[in-house]
Amino acid sequence: MKMKLSHFTYDLPKELIADRPTPHRDDSRLMVVNRKAGTIEHKMFNEVLDYFDDGDIMVLNNTKVFPARMYGNKEKTGARIEVFLLRELNGESRLWDVLVDPARKIRIGNKLYFGEDDSLVAEVIDNTTSRGRTLRFLYDGSYEEFRAKLAELGETPLPKYIGREPDEEDVDRYQTIFAKHEGAVAAPVAGLHFSKQLMKRMEIKGVDFAELTLHVGLGTFRPVEVEDLSKHKMDSEQFWIYDETARKVNKSIDAKKKVCAVGTTAMRAMESSVSTDGHLNQFDGWTNKFIFPPYEFEVANCMITNFHPPQSTLMMMTAAFGGYDLIMKAYKEAIKEKYRFLSYGDAMLII
Repeated sequence: MKMKLSHFTYDLPKELIADRPTPHRDDSRLMVVNRKAGTIEHKMFNEVLDYFDDGDIMVLNNTKVFPARMYGNKEKTGARIEVFLLRELNGESRLWDVLVDPARKIRIGNKLYFGEDDSLVAEVIDNTTSRGRTLRFLYDGSYEEFRAKLAELGETPLPKYIGREPDEEDVDRYQTIFAKHEGAVAAPVAGLHFSKQLMKRMEIKGVDFAELTLHVGLGTFRPVEVEDLSKHKMDSEQFWIYDETARKVNKSIDAKKKVCAVGTTAMRAMESSVSTDGHLNQFDGWTNKFIFPPYEFEVANCMITNFHPPQSTLMMMTAAFGGYDLIMKAYKEAIKEKYRFLSYGDAMLII
């Protein structure tokens, strides 16, 4: 069956969208989907350990979310404009790719002022997409001072569907405990469930961890607008697979152990750098790989992921990995059992 966009529709009740994290990271629920047996079990996330043994490996995305959402005022009119920083184009020239909202008011040549004292100014120098602009920030200090200023003026970029202003708790909880390399505008949310205690217990059991870095961009949330999935273009995201990670993962592959992708981003990175004999290669570059059913996965043989929005590329990848019918059944059951959905929601382990 050729997969179309409409195959990934389901009704997500508003009240199941988690707007806060659980009190402790590993307190979330865990649905365990067994592909071979076709079974669905209901557990707690801290029981994930029961499914892994000595020599198995978890592959984590250690990207770090930066405070990407800022609010500025347009010169002359003073209109409040949301500026969402997407990526730095040139550090020296202070050039950034951003999204602006409302976009219709923001034209090339406009200036935007940030901070109570207008301590940061940006000039619009190009249009990239309907909402996209290129900004040049005008700031006298050093590069380090400039980045500190952005961090001070920016806020945690919670997804819009959470529907509230971010607070102190989000600074900590919308970030994995292993986040290292800044560059993501959204958290790799499957990793949010891991606590220090849980990782310690896994290590004691002999489960290994390997890290890669994929900077999650907003393309992750870009709606698919074509019924024919082969026509959807993914945004490119930058990623790195380190020598040591490739070595560790390949060792687990050769020993026929579990290789678990923690999140769709880790899965996407690994599938974007596979050798001809199904091993993981070291890599430094970009990927615009779009994974939807049917798809043969080469590296990971299990995956941890959250419950994704209808018709999202994340849900499509999950269905490609778990099997379309089984994943649709799992989503139906998650709604019936009142699992919490999306970024701050519960988790699914597919084995």
